[in-house]
Amino acid sequence: MSGLRPRRVFILGVPVDDVTEAEACAIAAQCVERGGVHQFATVNPEFIMTAQRLPEFKALLQRTELNVPDGVGVLWAARQCGSPLRERVAGVDLMTRLCAVAAERGWRVFLLGAQPGVADRAAELLVLRCPGLRVCGTFAGSPRPEHAEDIVARIRAADPHLLFVAYGAPAQDLWLGEHLPHLERPGHGMLGMGVGGAFDFIAGVQRRAPRWVQRLGLEWLYRLVRQPWRWRRQLALVRFAWLVLREREATMLRL
Repeated sequence: MSGLRPRRVFILGVPVDDVTEAEACAIAAQCVERGGVHQFATVNPEFIMTAQRLPEFKALLQRTELNVPDGVGVLWAARQCGSPLRERVAGVDLMTRLCAVAAERGWRVFLLGAQPGVADRAAELLVLRCPGLRVCGTFAGSPRPEHAEDIVARIRAADPHLLFVAYGAPAQDLWLGEHLPHLERPGHGMLGMGVGGAFDFIAGVQRRAPRWVQRLGLEWLYRLVRQPWRWRRQLALVRFAWLVLREREATMLRL
């Protein structure tokens, strides 16, 4: 792409871009202004581990427009690879900031996913937070293939510039990868981004860790304490760390 082109770091074969939150917003503006459809992904260690067992997900992450580093584990892994990233770009924070940009530029925003009613509440609060924001549609929907035609028709009718999808990874990202091309319109730019639990956080359904916990990089621990059933998912972080260290050692031996 012309203009901004961030440095890419590959972690276990998955590209992650060295961008700040402000730079990600600037790249988003480039994408919308030049037209066509574009996809961002918010890559965390779970994304990277899922990509190891799902080739189609790994392939998708290798062709997205931008992969922001969403997670202290990604920053740690990049340091181990000898290519440090400057900052974490959390998906919910990037979504909120993009909505502020949308309000300034007159872009329309569509919220797809989460449980019924959550996207509506998130939209209400985003409008309060970003005066002038134009939310052109909300819909819970489902990533199931039989629902795709109806959802695509809804989005086409709403004609958004920003499409946020909260189906959870990898479903949300694969859904965008498959259906964004069907939403392309001449002369119109659209950016799609999977946002996981962002609607829940914005709507107050789930509580984010306090800022000081986030700064310490312990948001994962805060979630585990509040949601002990997540312990199985945390095991993936242990395997992630082991694979990163193994890859670092193999690289050093080849030098």
